[in-house]
Amino acid sequence: MIKAVIVDDEPKAIQSLTWELSNFSDQIEVIKTFTTPEDAIFYLNSTPPDCLFLDIQMPTMDGFQFLDKLKNRDFAVVITTAYNEYGIKALKQEAIDYLLKPIDSDDLKETLYKVKKFNSKFTKSIQIENVITEFNEKFNSQRITINTDGKLIFVDADDILFVESDGNYSTIYLNENQKIVITKKLKDVNTILPEHFFFRIHNSYIVNLNKIKEYIKNDGYVVMQSNHKIPVARQRKSDFLEKL
Repeated sequence: MIKAVIVDDEPKAIQSLTWELSNFSDQIEVIKTFTTPEDAIFYLNSTPPDCLFLDIQMPTMDGFQFLDKLKNRDFAVVITTAYNEYGIKALKQEAIDYLLKPIDSDDLKETLYKVKKFNSKFTKSIQIENVITEFNEKFNSQRITINTDGKLIFVDADDILFVESDGNYSTIYLNENQKIVITKKLKDVNTILPEHFFFRIHNSYIVNLNKIKEYIKNDGYVVMQSNHKIPVARQRKSDFLEKL
């Protein structure tokens, strides 16, 4: 059973979608609805559903701003809108589908199929990732498992130069000018990196301490082996020096 949340500033739109979903009551259950985005964000950050139906046009923030404020996006997102031009942008925001208002039953049926497919793939991927992580921890492996674009990438920790944050995304910079973009916040990436030689020197950066070439004290930044210059936050300076 898919557990769904609906966020829309128009109560009538929520009622309409809830009624349409009632035709698929054996597949999906609406567990919560919100007309206020801020209340929805608070709820979703503590209680993620299987699926979120999200209106794009809301008075205090649009749907894309809403998604940027979520701490966890590990669930299917379906954009609901009356305007077709939002469709492409919705898919770029990693929504699995979008529905045009008024919502058609056949379109909704197809969307639910995509939601179930997404949840099945995500669950299997997480299970595999957990098994590999446990294996690496058990045998003190320095190999990092990265889940991105529907695949698992295995990276030696020593090949990572630094990680840069971009909101809900992070970019992992590797040796030989390679990089990997993943849909994880920096704090989540930090939990999978070996803490004895990775350090978060700034809100936007984690560095591999073994890959630092220079520390420029007066200007407060490090130079990596790749010649990238990365700032050291003032409040992290003393902890950083202790690590070194």
